[in-house]
Amino acid sequence: MKLDVTTLDGGKAGSIELNEAIFGLEPRADLIHRYVRWQLAKRQAGTHKTLGRSEISRTTKKLYRQKGTGNARHGAASAPQFRGGGKAFGPVVRDHDHDLPKRVRQLALRHALSAKAKDGSIVVLEAATVSEPKTKALKERFGKLGLTNALIIDGATVDGNFGLAARNIPNVDVLPVQGINVYDILRRDKLVLTKAAVDALEARFK
Repeated sequence: MKLDVTTLDGGKAGSIELNEAIFGLEPRADLIHRYVRWQLAKRQAGTHKTLGRSEISRTTKKLYRQKGTGNARHGAASAPQFRGGGKAFGPVVRDHDHDLPKRVRQLALRHALSAKAKDGSIVVLEAATVSEPKTKALKERFGKLGLTNALIIDGATVDGNFGLAARNIPNVDVLPVQGINVYDILRRDKLVLTKAAVDALEARFK
């Protein structure tokens, strides 16, 4: 798969051949779904908690005698049906994380990249560097390239000035190649890869 390489100013900087084993697969929605579900589950803190009936600090004295009052039979004021009582089947502290094999994660990432390539949503930049951390100037450059909603993946490190200039632009994320993930790829319309990122990805999946 051959794509044109562009500069931040919108000029042409040659072309690049993308590896078909990474960018040319037929996307499988089931693999991508499994990865996104695994990734979002890892983000959950799992610290949500309500007090159950046994944890409520209220008197355990029987409300009234069992028979003869005409009321329902109740044992304690901590029952869930009473105001101030415990929560029935409420959330408890737990770990939402689940296992996903490394090979499945790698394959899902390749399928996500292939899905973007199939849609024609991949842009290859010669380099993501700017001389000054000016958000307004960078936003104008993105406008020329049509990047209003994009994930930008650089090489091993992100240029400091570029990262500072891009961090206040809405709907634009910048990550080093080590941070590339399926969820962030899918949530942005365009995937922007620098030449360094393409080389790193090909070396990673070699």
